[in-house]
Amino acid sequence: MSTESELDPTIGRRSFLTKTGLGVAGFAASTAILAACSTTEVDDGGSAADTSGDDEDTGSGSDDSGSTDGDESVTPIQTDGPEFEWNMATSWPTSLVTLFGAAELFAQQVSDLTGGRFQINVAPAGEIVGGLDVLPAVRDGGAEVGHTASYYYVGLSPVQQFGTAVPFGLNQRQQNAWLYQGGGLELLNEFYAEEHGIIAFPAGGTGCQMGGWFSKEINSVDDLQGLKMRIPGLAGRVLQNLGGEQVTVAGGEILTSIQTGAIDAAEFVGPTDDLILGLDELGSDLFYYHPGWWEPGTAVEVQMPLDLWNELPPTYQSAVRNAAAHANIQTIATYDVLNQRDLQTIKGFAEIREFSPELMAAFKAETENVLDEVASEDDRFAAILGPWREFRDGITEWHSLAERSYLTQQSQI
Repeated sequence: MSTESELDPTIGRRSFLTKTGLGVAGFAASTAILAACSTTEVDDGGSAADTSGDDEDTGSGSDDSGSTDGDESVTPIQTDGPEFEWNMATSWPTSLVTLFGAAELFAQQVSDLTGGRFQINVAPAGEIVGGLDVLPAVRDGGAEVGHTASYYYVGLSPVQQFGTAVPFGLNQRQQNAWLYQGGGLELLNEFYAEEHGIIAFPAGGTGCQMGGWFSKEINSVDDLQGLKMRIPGLAGRVLQNLGGEQVTVAGGEILTSIQTGAIDAAEFVGPTDDLILGLDELGSDLFYYHPGWWEPGTAVEVQMPLDLWNELPPTYQSAVRNAAAHANIQTIATYDVLNQRDLQTIKGFAEIREFSPELMAAFKAETENVLDEVASEDDRFAAILGPWREFRDGITEWHSLAERSYLTQQSQI
């Protein structure tokens, strides 16, 4: 997942936004599917998330959840309450329409649900604070609300990893189940309140990410020796323990870093976002591996100071909760629409491979070792890891029955 340091915010958005009439303002005012994010213009040849085809319906429309589009508005839950105007800092440049658009959708829903009496002004990364400084800004009074990924702040505490994604953890559906109904959000908000004086709600997700781009085949643990890879957080610690080297490279530098040999591999997100990087320019010299075991279900959050949250009327608090949940659903739906389309482009220039069972077993075993090591070093991490593991193991057993057998046979019959 990228921040403003990884994407060039000066480069225009995809031409299809103009072709379909879905600029950011129009997107935020509707609940149509989010448009794909980009830092480069795409040509007419069907590159990333090109929705200009005449026979494709990417227009908006009402759905069963009661969302609306066009000039229609949501029925407000309160029209005579106090007026608020807050500023939102985000981790996203405006060119990253999927995630910056999710923040705008959240803000628009809050306004709609309060009859326009609660306004949130959404700022791109760098306008209020840098993309990796959103949580500290919200905590310290630099912004009334933020939209970011909690694992950007593992340097403050490893507990932050749970809010976004844990290696070999929960996929997006499972993450939502844990957060909304499995006690996860309560555990995280207890930590956030104590550590930062904030409250947070899930407000977007990418789904299971890909395992990354490799300049050579990776079949065994031996192939990891000396491998230089751009990979985040605890997953980098896993790679290093298995003989590789974690390298920090901005997303916009992945292409040149692979070309120059500065890195041998890199992960980003998935087909749509990865094509933004221009990796199709490398021809057929890349292997595209899956799955992204370190980000099986990546969530982003709306965060706000507890003192401001407590000043909101209960109906406004309900508006915030519902707006965040709506943005959460719409964002993953967007990725599921766009990634399956852009996968076809990637199949034309890269070899798509699955990590071998040997590698996955090694990654998983070392992940559990790393989680245990971190837990031994941090009591608050350990306090969440225990119930989180119990939930993960239980839902994995359940999903390994009907869900797994259906998906396996769906693709094989």
